[in-house]
Amino acid sequence: MSAVVAQSHFIFGLRSGVRNNLCFYDEHTVVFPSGNTCVCYNTAQRCQRFIPGSETSQGMRALAISANRRYLAVSECGERATVTVFDLHHEQGRKRKVLTAGDALAGEFVSVAFSPDSKYMIGQTGGPQWMLIFWLWEKQKILATVKTSEPNNSVTQVSFSPHSNTQVCVSGRGVFKLLRYSEGFLKQCGHPKVESVDILCHTWASGERAIAGTDKGRLLVFESGELRGEINVTSTAAQGQSDRQAEMKKIRGNDVGEGPRITAILSYSKGFACSLGPGTVCLFEKTQLDGYRRSREIRIPSDPRTNELTPAECQEIDTMCISPAEGTLAISTDRRQLYSFSLSSVEIHKEEHFQFLLQSFHSKSITGLSVCVRKPLVATSSLDHSVRIWNYETKLLELYKEFQEAAHSVALHPTGLFILVGFSDKLRLMNLLIDDIRTIKEFTLRGCTECAFSHGGHVFAAVSGNIIHIYSVTSFENIRNLKAHNAKVRGIEWSLNDTRLVSCGMDGAVYEWNTQTGKRESESVLKSCSYTDVAFSSDFQTILAVGTDLTLKEIQDCQVLKEVPADEVAHTTVAVSHSGRVIFTGTSSGTVRAIKYPLSLEKEWIMYQAHCGPVTKMVITFDEQFLLTTSEDGCLMMWKVIDKEGQELKSNRQIIYSEEILVTKSDLEEKNQNMLELTTRLEELQMENEYQLRLKDMNYNEKMKEISDKFIQQIESLKTMQQAMKTEMERQAREHQESSAEAAVKHSKELKGLELSSSQKLIVEHKRHQDLQHKYQKMQEDYEKQLRAMEERKVQSLEELTQLSEAKLQEKSRLLVQCEEEARQQVREFKEFTRQVENDEERLTHDIRVQYEKQLHTERQINTNLKGESDLMKQKLYGLQRRMDDRSTDIDKLKQERQRLLGLIHSLESDIEDLKRQISGHESNNQDKDQTICNLKKKNQELEKLKFILDFQLSELNNKAKTQEDDINEKKQQLHQLEEELVQIDKSNTQLKVTISDMGLKLRTKDKEMHKERLIAQDTETHLQRLKSDLHDCVGFIQEPRKLKESVQTIYARYVSQADVVKKSSVDEDIQKAFTRQRDYQEKIVNSLKARLARAAAEHEKVNMKMMKEKETLFTKNNELRKELNLARARVKNHVDQLAVLKKSQMSDRAAKKGPEFEGDN
Repeated sequence: MSAVVAQSHFIFGLRSGVRNNLCFYDEHTVVFPSGNTCVCYNTAQRCQRFIPGSETSQGMRALAISANRRYLAVSECGERATVTVFDLHHEQGRKRKVLTAGDALAGEFVSVAFSPDSKYMIGQTGGPQWMLIFWLWEKQKILATVKTSEPNNSVTQVSFSPHSNTQVCVSGRGVFKLLRYSEGFLKQCGHPKVESVDILCHTWASGERAIAGTDKGRLLVFESGELRGEINVTSTAAQGQSDRQAEMKKIRGNDVGEGPRITAILSYSKGFACSLGPGTVCLFEKTQLDGYRRSREIRIPSDPRTNELTPAECQEIDTMCISPAEGTLAISTDRRQLYSFSLSSVEIHKEEHFQFLLQSFHSKSITGLSVCVRKPLVATSSLDHSVRIWNYETKLLELYKEFQEAAHSVALHPTGLFILVGFSDKLRLMNLLIDDIRTIKEFTLRGCTECAFSHGGHVFAAVSGNIIHIYSVTSFENIRNLKAHNAKVRGIEWSLNDTRLVSCGMDGAVYEWNTQTGKRESESVLKSCSYTDVAFSSDFQTILAVGTDLTLKEIQDCQVLKEVPADEVAHTTVAVSHSGRVIFTGTSSGTVRAIKYPLSLEKEWIMYQAHCGPVTKMVITFDEQFLLTTSEDGCLMMWKVIDKEGQELKSNRQIIYSEEILVTKSDLEEKNQNMLELTTRLEELQMENEYQLRLKDMNYNEKMKEISDKFIQQIESLKTMQQAMKTEMERQAREHQESSAEAAVKHSKELKGLELSSSQKLIVEHKRHQDLQHKYQKMQEDYEKQLRAMEERKVQSLEELTQLSEAKLQEKSRLLVQCEEEARQQVREFKEFTRQVENDEERLTHDIRVQYEKQLHTERQINTNLKGESDLMKQKLYGLQRRMDDRSTDIDKLKQERQRLLGLIHSLESDIEDLKRQISGHESNNQDKDQTICNLKKKNQELEKLKFILDFQLSELNNKAKTQEDDINEKKQQLHQLEEELVQIDKSNTQLKVTISDMGLKLRTKDKEMHKERLIAQDTETHLQRLKSDLHDCVGFIQEPRKLKESVQTIYARYVSQADVVKKSSVDEDIQKAFTRQRDYQEKIVNSLKARLARAAAEHEKVNMKMMKEKETLFTKNNELRKELNLARARVKNHVDQLAVLKKSQMSDRAAKKGPEFEGDN
């Protein structure tokens, strides 16, 4: 593994497409998704901690925080959707539980929510099922599920009632349901007619009341699941949104509805807050009449950099949340921005605006990334038409500017005072001023996707299509153009001394250029790979490149030294640490990998969950403290580069950052002028304020006198009123005493009259009670007589019934005894039959085993002798063995059937025992006994059927065994025929081998004779050449006959002798005879061999085919060995070059040492 690791430090960006993507953990900490992680950001300390997503996740869909602010639920989609619950009290956000949809097929959960006591959770799956799942999440138990919508109507939000764990609300397009959990089911309460209403959000106002917002700008009030009314949102402020709505239509290109869309709603103690159109939040407070009143309106501020209506104030609000103490309101928008507003402000202004919660983020894919040397600045460009300058030490956005078109590339000057930005039609060189980015020079380069300053900052390289242009920073001249790529250039990088530049393109080429001459120093072309990024190693001797072939390549001297595979994920970017200890790569899945350097063939890397889209750019700061990555998800991530012990890397580069900034002269003069004007204005205001304060003091003193006089008069009048009130109180007390005495006398008289009347009524009621008691006694005596008579009748009827039942029981018992005897007889017969069947099966199996063992023994002996076609026979034997296995399986099946029958017998015996028990008891009815007898008869019939089936199966097995024996005999005959053919083939092969050896001997003898003849011919040729030379000499004596004669005689004496003539004639005759004999003999042999060769041709063709295949394998191995040899030679050449360089350097050092010594001697 890599000795250097990366640790998440800070992130700028918000992930879109996540439901409820912003929530408060405490008063100063918010949680939001960014990249593939959840970020806990403390607004007071300006620090972040991270909760990484799962590795198999395909994206987050929803967040939810529990009511006690301890647990965070994250919904992630994939092959199987999951909801992961994290403990926020743990520092790393420890994972508590992972919830799934159980047996239901769910690809995602679009919304999740915790219950008020944080014990239960609900999750809404996506379409087309739209299932709501109710969990007891700590035990990972699903309590209930219910389908909430039709496939065409989508559900957008689910929530618990804040006062009940069993009441749930579901809303969406044409859906608003109030469900209650009871007895393992979710049951709907009420059926409001909202099929034509698109409900975008809802919130709970009380235990039974819910408020929902629609796409038409309506606020609907539901109570107990029924639609009760609508809150009127039309006012002067709401009507003032018409211009903004029209602008939103132009920007978005679609109709947003009749009224402002209500995309988010949130309840709090004083009322509720809702979004009312783009960029606007309205607060509604409760009234005494159980209604709501619109109290405040908060807007997203417009962009101060432009005077026109920009998308900043036309953003739709996705999520709203409020802090636990209800002091801060935070929102997230569809352009990936976070805003906050303090609700505790006492002064209510006419126009209240949100402020950025963290910083202004990119809203689209980031295309460019660059750092400088002299300042801790990072520049990013994006498809949202903006360029942003970040400070990675203070974690602040230093500068920000929007343009008319998208920026495709960016490069910071090493001093941090200039910036290059590439657009679709031009390249701009700009100054970084104190509060603005201003253009210096525009270059006509179309589609500049890559640009980079040299390390010295005197030149820069810019890419336009497949051409690399090099410009001077001081003169703005085009120094040279580098042309070699056949497709778009995707990556460039300068060497440390700025003499070399490396580039890669979509054509699969990596070129190393000499920037002084404009020529290529090395190249590596792989057309099957489209490269995406390239970088120099730390020593600038090798090149590292990544592309679409899923490998990281190390290239040196036009050759690929090493390739590291990437596990089915393509690398998109690469960055090398200046110390050369680690290589960082970004992938198409959004992960970042730290790979140990030098590279090894093994997969040694550490993988980090980073972004939710492909990583577009990656860079390491000059002091090697931070790694910066950007992605298509619009997020900028900062990683702290540390070793495994957690300590910062010690870099040899000690950098002192400069604090200089650029300011134009006009701006400085304007600011100075403004300062003077403001100081004079301040003095004037101070004078005016002093004068106004004096006037106010005088006015206040006069008013105080008037007020004090008025209060004195009021006090005196109040004293007189108090005296009058006391006298009135005394008079009323006397009147009250007199009236109470009169009321007491009247009450005593009424009580006496009531007592007399009640005593008379009691005497009458007592007499009636005595009469009723007499009647009751008479009735009771009559009922007792009737009961006695009924008992006597019942005894008589019981005796008659017992006699009849005893007679019937005797008859049935006799029938049962007969049935038992018959059943026993059938059981005996069945046991005898099963015993015979088992014996027959054992004999058959034993005979079959003996036969097969003999056959296998003979076949094994035969197989040892067979050649050539033995493989075919083995396959046939394997087929026979399979059939044997089939037969054994059939036997096993028969045994299983026998066991089943034994089980039936045991069950019958148990039934018989049950019948005995039923006979012994007298409480069973006669109908039950008749049914048991019928059941026994049916079972006996079934046994007879089974016996018939078994007999039929045995007969079929015997027939199959006979057919198999016939097949085995046929196979034996075929084997014997093949053995005979093999013997004949062996004989013919031995004869051919003998003839081939004879022919080889004869050919060797002929070769020897031919060698002798060739020697004789060479000797004769030498003699002829000598003779020619001598004859040439004789030609010189043509004019002198005597010398000519003597020379001819000497030649004759030298070259001609009688023995030679005789020998030559004899030799010629012998040669002719031997030649004729040899020719006749060879013709006979050839004729005899033609027939044999024709026979052996077929066999030799097989051998030749094998030889050809072996040659092909040898050729491939030979080619591989040649490639390895070439690589080894290249390495040896490199080592030799390095040794030569070392020797030259040593010689130069020695010469340098000797030089001063020699001068000293002189």
